[in-house]
Amino acid sequence: MRSVVLLSGGLDSTVALAQARLDGPVLLALTFDYGQRAAAAEIRAAGRICDRYGLPHRVVQLPFLSEITTSALVNRDSAVPELSADQLADTAVTAGTARAVWVPNRNGIMINIAAAFAESLGADRVVAGFNREEAQTFPDNSLDFVRAASQALAFSTLNRVQVVSPTLLLDKKEIVALGRRLGAPLELVWSCYHGGEAMCGRCESCQRFRRALEQQDDGSEQA
Repeated sequence: MRSVVLLSGGLDSTVALAQARLDGPVLLALTFDYGQRAAAAEIRAAGRICDRYGLPHRVVQLPFLSEITTSALVNRDSAVPELSADQLADTAVTAGTARAVWVPNRNGIMINIAAAFAESLGADRVVAGFNREEAQTFPDNSLDFVRAASQALAFSTLNRVQVVSPTLLLDKKEIVALGRRLGAPLELVWSCYHGGEAMCGRCESCQRFRRALEQQDDGSEQA
């Protein structure tokens, strides 16, 4: 199966890329800059990951997205939510943090752009890094979303590009485990809502990444 991969440089997309390489040729990895705080760090991480694998990498600019949202991911006047590790399982809290960082139709737009590249390159599928853990509060990480996107692309691409996510049914701990089995370069990922030289360690993305690493290292079975 020939793939175009959505690569943010984070944990999920990096592991999804590692799996996609085993399934067939990866023709292109796409990273999107929509004005997010972490854009430069994500592009840098994704570039390093593609260099490691010897894959073509392209950055797509979507400046309009930052113009139509007040999401804390792009709006420097809005604080990025911070929470403690024990709040990650509290859906009342995480539903609020999800709304704070929501960008309108972000994943839908990115998938459709990737599908256009896929069709032009003769690729069969768009590969994305979604996960079961965040699907609880982000509906565009869910199985229903992936199925619906594939159904739509069957009409909008002549070669019926499909959306797949090797990490879709896994939580973050399981994604770390899969990444290690595949030899994915987890030391290169950027899983933080902020930019800078180092991940902040306080935002929800950092907290989920750190918890997954710690659970894997200590053999914990916590969700």
